[in-house]
Amino acid sequence: MKKARYIRLADMLSTAIQEGKLAPGTKLPTHRAFAEQFSVALATATRTYGELERRGMIVGEAGRGTFVRDLGLPPTLGVRQTASDGLIDLVFNMPGDAADAGMLRAGLRRLAAAGDLEAMLRYQPHGGRTHERRIIAENLASTLGPIDPDCLLITSGGQHGLATIALGLFRRGDRIATDTLTYPGFKSIAALQGLDLIPIEGRRGLMDPDDLERQCCARKLRAVYLMPTVHNPLGSVMDETTRLRLIEVARKHDLLLIEDAAYAFLELDPPPSLIALAPERTVYVGGFSKSLATGLRLGYLIAPATHTDRLLEAIRATTWNAPALISCLVTGWVEDGTLARSEETRRRDGAERQRLCRTVFDGLIILSHHNAGFAWLPLEKGVRAEPIVTRLKEHGISASGAEPFATTVAVPQALRLAFGGVQKDQLEEVFQIVRRAVDGASMS
Repeated sequence: MKKARYIRLADMLSTAIQEGKLAPGTKLPTHRAFAEQFSVALATATRTYGELERRGMIVGEAGRGTFVRDLGLPPTLGVRQTASDGLIDLVFNMPGDAADAGMLRAGLRRLAAAGDLEAMLRYQPHGGRTHERRIIAENLASTLGPIDPDCLLITSGGQHGLATIALGLFRRGDRIATDTLTYPGFKSIAALQGLDLIPIEGRRGLMDPDDLERQCCARKLRAVYLMPTVHNPLGSVMDETTRLRLIEVARKHDLLLIEDAAYAFLELDPPPSLIALAPERTVYVGGFSKSLATGLRLGYLIAPATHTDRLLEAIRATTWNAPALISCLVTGWVEDGTLARSEETRRRDGAERQRLCRTVFDGLIILSHHNAGFAWLPLEKGVRAEPIVTRLKEHGISASGAEPFATTVAVPQALRLAFGGVQKDQLEEVFQIVRRAVDGASMS
């Protein structure tokens, strides 16, 4: 069967890109110029470019045009870990401390001396063991208020918690409001589940309640996904007034609130959480990857009792239960104070790295939380992120532009720098290389 014309044209351009005949950064003709060049209808040209975007070959930038992507860079849907090829990774945030290995050894020794080892070899309750749910709930009470342990479900990490929500509470085609810049992991889940993300305007990670109201009046929305306390990637903390106004809109239009608190522990004096302000319609997602260790995949969901059965079914369908060995390790660290000490270490380390970041990038706009191991660097007008990312890769540094985080058609030009896992003795040099690349792009 003969391929459609737009597919044949997309194949032709894909081959040219893969063979290097169209280099990364090459600006392609406008849709109309392309249509005239190949004597096809404008709709065919548009479908050709759409197919190339779907394949990850090109990227469109509002007001600037369409450009060939560097195929060696992460795809737009989400960030990926750097391969073990010696690159310094500024893409994937991996905080750590020299004492972490000792913490793990002590935890394993404690487990080995425990009397219930055999129980860890068996299937566990889908939402986690009752006493472990109670330990986590009691630990959260100081910041979230009283939590019913029956409404807290243990998951295999925060990402699994988000996937559980998408699978258990939504159907394909449901619309979920998000910030214009949001967590790439949630974008990936939404794409797999067929959920439609609706970008809501805002400023520096603070969603505009009025725009949410407008979107609710224009179309049926099911939920709002938010990171109100330490936004990823912008590091912002939403003020209480904005939180209350968003809740007002959510109640008016019967929206579920998804509160992602992956980095919330970095903020010592946050406003009341959404789940404390609107417990009847908030699903709270947390985890221990950023506060303890990224390799120990343990998280939790807190949800209204009306939703727990469906969430439990989603956990059963995906992982059956979180590994008892990990949950026992982590809850032991919660009880003996190790978690609190680790959180304080992460905050102190992040603050030190932020000070260095702001020193090296003095004079440039930096958006970040003062205790976070990541920062957002908007670029000057006319400066594109992709050539900078390519140049950094040539210097042994893997970095990300805004594409993985953007939910809008027009992608802002910016760099997201995740430096929580970079060796401290390398960090200043790494920052200096990034600064020179940014300055060079601004002058060219």
